[in-house]
Amino acid sequence: MISGKKILICGATGFLGSNMLESFSKLPVLIRATYHNRKPSFQNLENVEWVHADLTSSEDVRRVMIDVDVVFQYAAVTSGAKDIISSPHLHVTDNAVMNSLLLREAYDQEVEHFIFPSCTIMYHSSNLPIKETDFNESTGIHEKYYGAGNTKTYLEKMCRFYSSIGNTKFTVLRQSNIYGPKDKFNLDTGHVFAATIVKVDQAKSVVNVWGTGEEERDLVHVYDLVRLIHLVVDNQESKFELVNVGSGKSVSVSNLVKKIITASGKNLTIKYDKNKPTIKTKLAIDSNKAKQIFKWSPEISLESGIDQTLKWYRKNK
Repeated sequence: MISGKKILICGATGFLGSNMLESFSKLPVLIRATYHNRKPSFQNLENVEWVHADLTSSEDVRRVMIDVDVVFQYAAVTSGAKDIISSPHLHVTDNAVMNSLLLREAYDQEVEHFIFPSCTIMYHSSNLPIKETDFNESTGIHEKYYGAGNTKTYLEKMCRFYSSIGNTKFTVLRQSNIYGPKDKFNLDTGHVFAATIVKVDQAKSVVNVWGTGEEERDLVHVYDLVRLIHLVVDNQESKFELVNVGSGKSVSVSNLVKKIITASGKNLTIKYDKNKPTIKTKLAIDSNKAKQIFKWSPEISLESGIDQTLKWYRKNK
C-alpha cells in the first residue's frame, strides 16, 4: 500500500503529472514534485515539495531521487502530429537521456517501485484490438514513428533489465491516447483530442481538420489512467509488468470531431485539409492483461469524457 510512502512525480506540472499530483496529494503520502519549464499553478498542498529540476542532468536526477519510495516518471518532451512528421528527432534525444538517467538512479538508490509510461506508438495499424504480444522486433515500427517508437521500446527493455538485476519493481504502461482536464490545449503541440477541443471552441462556422479524418485512435480518459496507477502501486507483486492501457475501441478523427461539435452545442461545418500532415492508421488497444492482473477496465465513456473535458476547458481556458 502507498500510505506513508514518499513518492516522486516527475513532470508534475504537465498534463498527466498534474492529474496524478491532484489525486495522490489527497492520500497520507509525502510527494516530491518536479517541474522544469512550466511553473506550478498550485503550491498550497501541505504534503507536496516542489523541486525545479532538469532531468537530463545526472546531478538533478540524483538530487530529486534521494529517499523516495515510488517514482512516477511523467516528464517528457511531447507534441502532436506536426512535429512527429516534420521534426521527429524532438521526441528522441532528451527523452532517451532523462529516462536512462532516472532508471539508473532508481537502481542505484534501490527505489521500491518505478512506473514508466510507454505508449502504443510501436503497434501497427490493425482491424482488431492489439495485445502486448502483438509487437515484436520482427514486426517493425511504422516509418513515421521510427525514432520515438524505438526510443520507447529501448526504455521498456531497460525497465525489464533493471528489474532483473536490482530490488526495484518496474511497471511499463503502454498507454493509448489519454485525454481529459489539464491537457495541453494547444493547436501546435497538443495531441488530437485537445487540439480538436480548441478548434471547436474557437470556430465561428468551420472546423479545419488535418488530413482526411480517416485515421482511428483509441482514447482513454485520464481519470481511468490514474485509477489504474493506484491499482498498480497497491497490487503489483512481480518485479516487472508491461500492460496495455486502452479502451479496446477506435474512433476516427472525423467522428471524434463530430462528437465534440455535438457536445459543444455549436453549428459547425468540417473542412478537411489534405495538405496537412496525417498518419492514416487504425488502432484499438486490448487491455485484458490489465484487467486480469489489476482488475482494471476503463469506466468513462468517450461521450461522457468529451462532455467533462469540454466543460473543464471552458471554465479554465
